[in-house]
Amino acid sequence: MVAFAFAERYPDRVTKLVVIDAPIPGIGAWDEIARSPATWHFRFGGPDVERLVKGRERIYLDRFWNEFSADPARFTERSRGHYAALYARPGAMHAAFEQYRAFDQDAADNRAWAAAHGKLATPVLALGAEKGLGAQMADIMRAAASDVTPGLIPNSGHWVMQENPTATVRLVQAFVDKP
Repeated sequence: MVAFAFAERYPDRVTKLVVIDAPIPGIGAWDEIARSPATWHFRFGGPDVERLVKGRERIYLDRFWNEFSADPARFTERSRGHYAALYARPGAMHAAFEQYRAFDQDAADNRAWAAAHGKLATPVLALGAEKGLGAQMADIMRAAASDVTPGLIPNSGHWVMQENPTATVRLVQAFVDKP
């Protein structure tokens, strides 16, 4: 999402863009994705949200690892404990929630940019996870970019670098190396 916004605003500084299994606010099927019950966390907010999760970061995060992965067992107990400890650090959950809170403004900004400038000309590799956005990732990017190469990360959910890093790196490297 951040890389897309950067490529929009600084096309002379980006020669290729890779987006991986994350919808872009305001682009393509964004409204449908944002309303899906599966993305309830996009709207999970309010004055008490941090208090509700404090001390329960692991419970909150397990939901994502379990439901957005092709195989939850790929998230070892060690990995889960590590990430939960990081998110339990002061300010970490606040920062995570702020990313979601920014989506409405991000969507408005991306729509305004597209209306003013048209499609992104930068070549884009749009990778979807087989058990994640899949081919929809390329459809999303075709709504915003004129040169889209689709790709599918097999045997993976949303957490591509945890679930299938070899295929992810191979696809990205092939795209980056292509003249």
